[in-house]
Amino acid sequence: MRPLSRLVLPFRPTRSTRSRATSRVALLVYATTIALLAAGCTGGNGDNTASGTPTPGPTTSSSGAPPRPEDADLVIWEDPSGVRLLQGLATEFGKENGIKVVVQPISGDVQAAFVTAASAGKGPDIVVGAHDWIGNLVQNGTIAPVRLSSEQKDEFRPVATEAVTLNGNVYGVPYVTENLALYRNTALVPTAPATFEQMASQGQALVQQKKAEVPLAAVVSPIGNPYNAQPYYTSAGGYIFGKKSNGEYNPADLGVGKAGSLEAAKLLAKYGEKGQNVFRRSITGDNAISLFTSNKAPFLVSGPWALPQVRSAKVKYALSPVPRFASMQPARPFIGVQAFFVSAKAENAVLAQEFATKYITRPKVQKALYEAEPRPPALTSVYDEVVKTDSDVRAFTEAGNGSQPLPQIPAMASVWDALGRAEAAIIGGADPIPTMTSAGQEIKKLIADS
Repeated sequence: MRPLSRLVLPFRPTRSTRSRATSRVALLVYATTIALLAAGCTGGNGDNTASGTPTPGPTTSSSGAPPRPEDADLVIWEDPSGVRLLQGLATEFGKENGIKVVVQPISGDVQAAFVTAASAGKGPDIVVGAHDWIGNLVQNGTIAPVRLSSEQKDEFRPVATEAVTLNGNVYGVPYVTENLALYRNTALVPTAPATFEQMASQGQALVQQKKAEVPLAAVVSPIGNPYNAQPYYTSAGGYIFGKKSNGEYNPADLGVGKAGSLEAAKLLAKYGEKGQNVFRRSITGDNAISLFTSNKAPFLVSGPWALPQVRSAKVKYALSPVPRFASMQPARPFIGVQAFFVSAKAENAVLAQEFATKYITRPKVQKALYEAEPRPPALTSVYDEVVKTDSDVRAFTEAGNGSQPLPQIPAMASVWDALGRAEAAIIGGADPIPTMTSAGQEIKKLIADS
């Protein structure tokens, strides 16, 4: 295990694999979900009883993490936006087993707080997070494999199981997947563009006609964002890591600096600020969605976390895959998976495994989690049910067809910052070939030194 003092946490791409939508949807379905799953729960009297709804603990303490409630049998950490729903589900599990379950809201960097607490022998029994945390959490010895049977593994969509598997071990119980797609304002652009070039041309024409302010709302930011750049990077033939014979990522096969990445760099420059000005560093995770919902951008590249805002804005929209560059490969976004992880230092490991593998895997629980956040369910039976009525879920899945899960190996921590800075610099006008080549060299050194 790498000492905590040397811990390098991966750069977190804005609103990517842990991007929770504004909790309007969660609040709307909360009452219905709790009535279904935990009828008879107490109201807002704050009583902490085994049969009632425990009050979530504090979000911070002097150590940067909340203290474990002394009377709790099982403790789960979740970011604040998901606590209310998850507490209702946890309460049902508590009733079934005659125990008290507490869901604690953790603000800020949940992964960092969990690694620090678990490494000190403290923290929760379960933490909810993104699958690309796995490499770091395993390297630091803070999560244990989950005990899913072969039959249970087969009940999940293959990409979800692949994402939570490292070195042959399954480390999380998945519940939703997410990836980027193209949102299109159908009042401005009735038909989905076939290529990136066509999309750029349409967007630029609308700007010239003063029907839009920017041609494309795609997150770049001043420090770059490789997660959001991945569709363009792959369309040009770029890749981050190759694969081993067993299908897992190979940290020794780095694609940054190789031919495909250099071709991607040239295209980022062509459509960057010194070129056609389609990619702009001024577009960040803070303004990309609002540019689309305020009709200032005809196109938005984002994930299902944008759906609540887009739907509430009543923009006429359609979803389609991010378009490829002409005569090049399909644009493949990363696939992200949200999952429940069992702490390797859990005070109640048996209960934690039971909750993760026997309760979270239930179709009605996975359905409730989907209803709180409208993104593709990981459980195949729930996914098949949902797509009958939610065309957006089907569209996001189609936009991710053929894509690979976000690398969950520890070496990925060395990629985010260097590649992001390089891509942002190229979009800003830096020479694409030496800039991308230098990024590859920097990443190789970081991996070797880690």
